[in-house]
Amino acid sequence: MLPTIDWEDGEVVMVDQRKLPAKEVYIRCKTATAVAKAIKTMVIRGAPAIGVAASMGVALEVRRSTATGTAQLAVEFYRACDLLAATRPTAVNLFWALERMKRTFAESMKAGQSVDELKTTIDAEATRVHDEDVASCRALGRYGAEVVPTGGRVLTHCNAGALATGGYGTALGVVRAADEAGKKVAVFADETRPFLQGARLTAWELLRDGIDTTVITDGMSGALMRSGRVDVVVVGADRIAANGDVANKIGTYTVAVLAKEHGVPFYVAAPVSTVDPSTPDGSAIPIEERDTREITHLGAAQLAPDGAGVWNPAFDVTPAKFVADIITEYGICRPPFTESLRAACEQAAAAG
Repeated sequence: MLPTIDWEDGEVVMVDQRKLPAKEVYIRCKTATAVAKAIKTMVIRGAPAIGVAASMGVALEVRRSTATGTAQLAVEFYRACDLLAATRPTAVNLFWALERMKRTFAESMKAGQSVDELKTTIDAEATRVHDEDVASCRALGRYGAEVVPTGGRVLTHCNAGALATGGYGTALGVVRAADEAGKKVAVFADETRPFLQGARLTAWELLRDGIDTTVITDGMSGALMRSGRVDVVVVGADRIAANGDVANKIGTYTVAVLAKEHGVPFYVAAPVSTVDPSTPDGSAIPIEERDTREITHLGAAQLAPDGAGVWNPAFDVTPAKFVADIITEYGICRPPFTESLRAACEQAAAAG
């Protein structure tokens, strides 16, 4: 499976997703500051992967600390958490992972652990966050494979694959599981402007797995659906509100509306850690706005004239009414989502 992020020689190592598919380059992070920069500059991206990276960044800072007392270690720990929390505002997995690390640290402090014991505990917790994410992706993939017909043609937007998670993927986890079940699926990957995650990352991942993949521009999905060449749409999510509204990569809402118009079921695949029960609906989800240069330039080439206004939200919100089902590691959540998502969250809490 694709090594999105891992430990190597005491450092956090991640593939630089900005360089794909032309070059497979790995970045080595020696500090939480380096991990935070990697998240902010999209060396690593995708809600679950950001959460994994944040937990590993905290563990890295604790691991390299020279504190001789637990009070000083706590100062450094919480400072690292604050630094990582300030990187990107929309993906709730980031905050979920940091809160989990904080709980573990606080409980361990209360239990009287020493500095060395705390380092071991936090290191182990970060590893669990990573490993559980991969397991969650595989589980939701198995559930999601049920909604993909044999020979199914799947349209996806952005990249919700191994690169966007600890490994295996959410939306692409569904595709992989369907393929492993012998369903011989084919995928249409929206290029996903302006960062081109679909063209660069989704196609790269799936072709490495030998899965039939066709790249289309974002403006082609409606015509593709109208021609009857899409059986299902499967996308990931960066935050799911309590009512089932879904924040995902900009352009997802457009795909959902088109899918509804053409009678194509629109599925969201995400672990329960992406569900935010404290956010009642999509209007309360903070939407990150990124550098205008991502739209006005492609590398060194200028695409838009100087003086043109630019609006560059990284995400949009798809209302729950456009979502057929939400696929999680605890099963498929169906409308009304307020009830089914609450039940999934309760299952996750009971599982510890």
